[in-house]
Amino acid sequence: MPSNRMYKTVHQFNKEPISEEDMRKLLDVAEDYRTVKNYVYRCYGGIAGLSKIYPGYTVQNEMTASGFRETLRLPSVYFYLAMFEALGEIRSRWTNTKTQIAKLVGRNEHFTEEEKHYLRFLLKVSNAFEAALNQKPIELPENIQKQYVRLAEQVDVTRMHRYLCRQVRKYHKKLHTECAEGFAIAERAYRYADHGIYLSIKEKRKRVFVPLTDKNQYSSQLYVKLYPAENRIEIQVPISVKIHRHETFQNRVGLAVGFYTMLTTDQGHSYGVELGSYQLAYSDWIRTQASSYSRNKKENPGRKKYYSKKKRLEDSLHHYINRELNRFFQEEQPKIVYIVKLPKPQAGGKNKKINHSISQWQRGYIRKRLTQKCQEQSVEIVEVLGKDISNECSNCGAMGKKHERWFGCPVCGYRSEEKWNTARNVKRRGEEMGNSV
Repeated sequence: MPSNRMYKTVHQFNKEPISEEDMRKLLDVAEDYRTVKNYVYRCYGGIAGLSKIYPGYTVQNEMTASGFRETLRLPSVYFYLAMFEALGEIRSRWTNTKTQIAKLVGRNEHFTEEEKHYLRFLLKVSNAFEAALNQKPIELPENIQKQYVRLAEQVDVTRMHRYLCRQVRKYHKKLHTECAEGFAIAERAYRYADHGIYLSIKEKRKRVFVPLTDKNQYSSQLYVKLYPAENRIEIQVPISVKIHRHETFQNRVGLAVGFYTMLTTDQGHSYGVELGSYQLAYSDWIRTQASSYSRNKKENPGRKKYYSKKKRLEDSLHHYINRELNRFFQEEQPKIVYIVKLPKPQAGGKNKKINHSISQWQRGYIRKRLTQKCQEQSVEIVEVLGKDISNECSNCGAMGKKHERWFGCPVCGYRSEEKWNTARNVKRRGEEMGNSV
């Protein structure tokens, strides 16, 4: 991928309801796709498969020789896509397991620095990690082998390997899926024509035609998501888009993210001031509907109208967020955006209404869209640690006091809107991080 381009996902939808027969044929593909993934999870998701999942051609050869595809009578274009998708998920699971173990090693007060160094070496070097788990001699390339021998001489190797095995047994779980909700499809398994798309199925030389709502045509790997209860599908398409570079975007902007006002800059400019009313209306409606449904579940089990209105409310909320983010880029023209990590909702508490509203806060969507738009506009994002960032005075750095809507400093007498003060601190800390580097 060139440095001046990036990927984004677009969606295509069927124009007319899909017949039950055609949906059944697509579901057959999705079910076999799920079966192949579970087979790969089961055979290669454990420690015995560590030596085979990188880069994955060994698994491909073994799967081809096993005759499993012929048993399912699944076209090869789906079979190998399912296999490599499962391998990618297995690799991600192992990465998460290693990250979790590395955190535990760092927090373990019973280990010496040499023992921590040795365990981190095993977690970083894949061949050493696989050999330690499978109780094999660790044989590495000559330059790395010397480093391993030096580290191994300083620790009890058997004790370290037993610890590593215990943590893997505790935290690493094999993957499994029961959902046959879709499948990936390569370019040679579909064809755009007649204002729709022809999708390959398990029958030889047969395809299912799906009319689409648009006339766009793509030539990349797609993902077909099935909704059999609604007789519809959704096609997810990754496309390459050009990254825009603006000579006028030269400002450095600190941002404070809030529930009621989406963004406040270090200059006191606000974007998304109506976000709170949108989110409160959405969360109150969700809470009311949940309570009503729990009381009348037996008499009124249908949820079609509920999901339809829920989608309308979410769409209106997301449209507002995107509109305000676009306005932010047009008016602020940032080169660098400093932002604090978004907080997680607090669990527990007495006021269930407030807790429910915060749990519906679209902070994840806001962050995702802000990151996407920054990448598209070639704007750099700098994350700032948020400890006491809203309690510091942005004028003198002393600890001040927060009131309902404003911040006051008892040292220098500075007073400003709370979010404005926080945004200025975010920018100041971000610039200090840049200068220290």
